[in-house]
Amino acid sequence: MSGEADASRHALGAAHAELMGVEFDSFDREREEITLRFRAPASFITPRGSVQGGLVAGFLDEVMGWAHVWATDHEEAPLNLDLTMTILRPVPAGPLVGKGRVLRRGRRAIFLEGELFDPAGQLLARATSTAIPTPRPVAAPDEG
Repeated sequence: MSGEADASRHALGAAHAELMGVEFDSFDREREEITLRFRAPASFITPRGSVQGGLVAGFLDEVMGWAHVWATDHEEAPLNLDLTMTILRPVPAGPLVGKGRVLRRGRRAIFLEGELFDPAGQLLARATSTAIPTPRPVAAPDEG
């Protein structure tokens, strides 16, 4: 695991991230774009046969937030003011790929975008978020 990937291991191993099966894939510094891999468990599936919408928003929120964390060298984390999501296709259980990017970053507001794909690259959902830049929280010693 690279040093950068190791720097995210603690937070990516948080309870919510473990539930989503989050794994770091890559970060493109020039584009300020992160790629994360997820695994949606069968327990996320509704009677309609796809991942529940609020949980889809969770995947997108995770990937957008990490885009900002990596773009600021792990110094800041975004605090969402809003999140707008569009589900384009049903999101299945199993492996998913998320891409998050910083569209614009200022001192008082950050504009983020996220996309969720199936393993074949088909776009399933997308979101945008406006957030406030905040110092990244430090985990308590017993959480590491």
